[in-house]
Amino acid sequence: MTAFEVWAPRAESVRLDLEGIAHPMARSAEGWWRAELPAESGTRYGYLLDDDPTVLPDPRSPRQPEGVHARSAVHTVDPDRWTDDGWTGRPLAGAVYYELHIGTFTPAGTFDSAVERLDHLVDLGVTVVEVMPVNAFDGTHNWGYDGVLWYAVHEPYGGPDGLQRFVNACHARGLAVALDVVYNHLGPSGNYLPRFGPYLTDGRNTWGQSLNLDGPDSGPVRRHIIDNALRWLRDFHIDALRLDAVHALVDRTATHLLAELATETTALAAHVRRPLTLVAESDQNDPRLLTPPAAGGYGLAGQWNDDLHHAVHTAVSGERQGYYADFGALESLAKTLTHGFFHAGTWSSFRGRVHGRPIDRSLIPASALLAYTCTHDQIGNRAIGDRPSAYLGDGQLALKAALVLFSAFTPMLFMGEEWGARTPFLFFTSHTDPVIGAATATGRKAEFAEHGWSSDEVPDPQDPATFLRSKLDWTEPSRDGHARLLGCYRALLELRRTRPEITDPWLSHVEVDYDERARWIAVRRGPLVLICNLSEHPATVGYSGAAILSWDDPEQADTGTTVPGHSFTVVDTAMSGQ
Repeated sequence: MTAFEVWAPRAESVRLDLEGIAHPMARSAEGWWRAELPAESGTRYGYLLDDDPTVLPDPRSPRQPEGVHARSAVHTVDPDRWTDDGWTGRPLAGAVYYELHIGTFTPAGTFDSAVERLDHLVDLGVTVVEVMPVNAFDGTHNWGYDGVLWYAVHEPYGGPDGLQRFVNACHARGLAVALDVVYNHLGPSGNYLPRFGPYLTDGRNTWGQSLNLDGPDSGPVRRHIIDNALRWLRDFHIDALRLDAVHALVDRTATHLLAELATETTALAAHVRRPLTLVAESDQNDPRLLTPPAAGGYGLAGQWNDDLHHAVHTAVSGERQGYYADFGALESLAKTLTHGFFHAGTWSSFRGRVHGRPIDRSLIPASALLAYTCTHDQIGNRAIGDRPSAYLGDGQLALKAALVLFSAFTPMLFMGEEWGARTPFLFFTSHTDPVIGAATATGRKAEFAEHGWSSDEVPDPQDPATFLRSKLDWTEPSRDGHARLLGCYRALLELRRTRPEITDPWLSHVEVDYDERARWIAVRRGPLVLICNLSEHPATVGYSGAAILSWDDPEQADTGTTVPGHSFTVVDTAMSGQ
């Protein structure tokens, strides 16, 4: 017998549609409806609410073979198909993340085809593969943030069985798996949750209606989120979750949803006997996310650090538009490298207010902050999805990599950046509703028109060519210029792996010198010094020793090291120069 359960507190009646036959369901006092019937794996089912003849998919559907508007399918993750019994997991400290999108990582765009490229990540020095959202969404291709059935795995990627094979393959190679999940809104097409109950509020965020986390009947809504997170970690053996835009979670209860989720994740980790990691995306620069519960925080393991991205990007590229306005000076880069946040109770001209709070460097390790030169957002939310490789030289790309990979933070790469991929990463959708599709395309063009872009230059996200252009070109890594940059990334990650000074997580141990006019910055980690010359002209910096890694060969003397323009050198001051 298979148990079917659904929360529909305001319905007068709910019937289970099982392969086209309606069956009555019994209601509990809490608004849950239940029925038990024989059903094999793959059996199609859905729910009929009151007198509405429309069969709706299960809000907790484990599989959607025909898409988010169709019936759900009975499915259980098969425990006999797991091959990772020896997997003990990986903590956040010491990790190297690699963000990828399943649909564009390979030409085929599936979990199975992604497995064929995992050895490349191992050779690179990656330890955690972070996958952009794979929950079920409308259409064939999408970034994944328009998910509507959070418990199901997108079928064109390979569905739940494909995800299981992918996790097995990653763990077999010593790679942990992080999954991007979205709990702050639902997509515009295929969202039937409001038909079942008060999942949403009248409030809105940037992407849609807010989830009901603190209003009447919010308990089951919170449970819907927490149970989903635990499903990925428990049933699919996922090692970490990246929680999208947690600043958009409106929760005024005494125990914030994030704190509740962190507590239950810790309990599950004890049961499965491996680390389980929660990493937030937040634009608030609020250390409470990372502060332990005993000190009044939420107890998350980590968060993305956009301040470090902005500081590195502006220093190297010279861009200053939008939220980059407060960055660009080497002073801001130095502060971020040594204190984690740049905006920490300081004025933000972009926001027009004071922003953020300082991190307690004696309490929160730098490894709790993820640092990167690229992400899906920082590329895909540019009007034409252009990567830094489209407008920076290879030496500048190497500089950005060195600043991140030599930092005390946990580094994260975005797919293809390690070889300076020239393929764009564009914003793409495939909404089946033509009205939603047209509105998405029109809104995207209008958004960038406000910032001076011609609407003709902004690709139509609904055009299949936009999606296809975003796929990586795996012939690039073997080409001369790309191969050199790839070798640089590998060498930097090897140095990070072999020298404990670099993974020392305490920001108070990081020292930074810089010359704003000459445009050089030097980061000291014990006896190792990373010297970065951001100018076009050679710069002499007063650190001497053995040059153990460089982009272009430096000139060395007893009084210092001369680094060519747009280049870096790592000097070991405990060793004599050559």
